[in-house]
Amino acid sequence: MSEPLHRATAEIVIVGAGPIGLELAVVLKHLGADYLHLDAGQVGETVCRYPPDTTFFSSPDRIAIAGVPLRPPAQGKATREQYLNYLHAVVDQFDLAVRSFEAVEKVVRVGDHFLLTTALGEVTAKRVVLAIGDMHRPRMLEIPGEDRAHVSHYFGEAQRHFRRKLLIVGGKNSAVEAALRCQRAGAEVAISYRGAAFDGEAIKYWLLPEIKALIEHDAIGFFPETVPVRIDERSVTLADAESDAESDAESDADGGGNERTVDADAVLLLTGYTQDKSLFESAGVHLEGRNRGPVYDPDTMMTNVPGLFVAGTGAAGTQNDFKLFIENSHPHVAKIVRALTGCDAPAGLINNAAQTYGLAES
Repeated sequence: MSEPLHRATAEIVIVGAGPIGLELAVVLKHLGADYLHLDAGQVGETVCRYPPDTTFFSSPDRIAIAGVPLRPPAQGKATREQYLNYLHAVVDQFDLAVRSFEAVEKVVRVGDHFLLTTALGEVTAKRVVLAIGDMHRPRMLEIPGEDRAHVSHYFGEAQRHFRRKLLIVGGKNSAVEAALRCQRAGAEVAISYRGAAFDGEAIKYWLLPEIKALIEHDAIGFFPETVPVRIDERSVTLADAESDAESDAESDADGGGNERTVDADAVLLLTGYTQDKSLFESAGVHLEGRNRGPVYDPDTMMTNVPGLFVAGTGAAGTQNDFKLFIENSHPHVAKIVRALTGCDAPAGLINNAAQTYGLAES
């Protein structure tokens, strides 16, 4: 067996360089902690996968990190591109050493330490923080034709669908925003949604009136209470959704009959994403509930595995009804810092949006 490409040792390893992982790194560096920071992709990898020009639902002050103000032009909400540039600027400002594109493949407790196997070698650590997020893989429908070339689980450029018949499957923010943008770009858009109507609390408030108006005036087709059961080269077969299915369980593609065929040159399956739980499982973390979220102490964020902590949206597992976001994950940093170092984080290095706005923590 060949030797790993490199070996490293650190007191603490942070896995994940999203906003909360970066905020934690800033505080640990300020306190002089011996830590190593790894990410399977780029800094802010989940945000990188957002469609171009996506606008955040949260206000800038809630998603800012490490005491660095986020000030988009015209004092509006941040776009994907603005937030990525902001995260990169935070890394530069604090000179954070993030080893990007080094995926952690396994975390195993060995005696009084952890052994992390990465794509490039092995890392030994006393304590580990998994800030891995919760949106790693598309939620597959497992229907015939889902793997066809004209089918995608990610929305990219709206202009690709100019003068094409596009069917979008889903009914949350990503589906509604894609429908609006593609319709504006000249696509003939239709939406299949297993729910009877869009959830006003789950859709960005500036999108809901427009999508409703376009559907009402037949500018966007709408097939409520339907699910796709087969995708062919130029069409999709829809069936009535099971009447007893929960409206947010978009992973369930079982139909209840009454099939119809909808013409489609392209299909976007925007039915959500699931968490990769392999690191929790390899480490022996207990997973529970509908989301199969990690079990942890809410006062310290430590899991049932001594020395293994969870931070950020990864603490929620695969979210169906979203309860944990960037803005109410900031308190995780303070709890973990106290548990790891015995010190309180310096004032100003952790966003206090949760306290300011009275946001519930997970």
